[in-house]
Amino acid sequence: MMKELHTVLPAADLKRAQSFYHDALVLDPDETNEGVLVYHVGSGSVFEIYETSNAGTAQNAQMGWITDDLDTEMSTLRERGVVFEEFDIPGMKTVNGVVTAEDIKSAWFRDTEGNFICISQTI
Repeated sequence: MMKELHTVLPAADLKRAQSFYHDALVLDPDETNEGVLVYHVGSGSVFEIYETSNAGTAQNAQMGWITDDLDTEMSTLRERGVVFEEFDIPGMKTVNGVVTAEDIKSAWFRDTEGNFICISQTI
């Protein structure tokens, strides 16, 4: 039976990605292996960033975070230079970077490697 989620993200430039996650998200890798950074981020959650030339090609969210206060998280990240995506497509329109549905609101941004990261809050 599956027990924990382990996300793996690509990066064209591992040092650039490491700087972004340190500067914007205040995260530092717990393990550094050749071509791979490993982050342990509470309650068994782990994500890796690995170096590859095909980074930034996905057009979908690749990692999602849950927060209790989306507005505060977005404000903090904006202060650190993070730019949130704006969408206006059928069924999904952002207002100030946020999509609000019946029981959840979400925002998306890209890291330096082009990966879509989502932050959500249940409402």
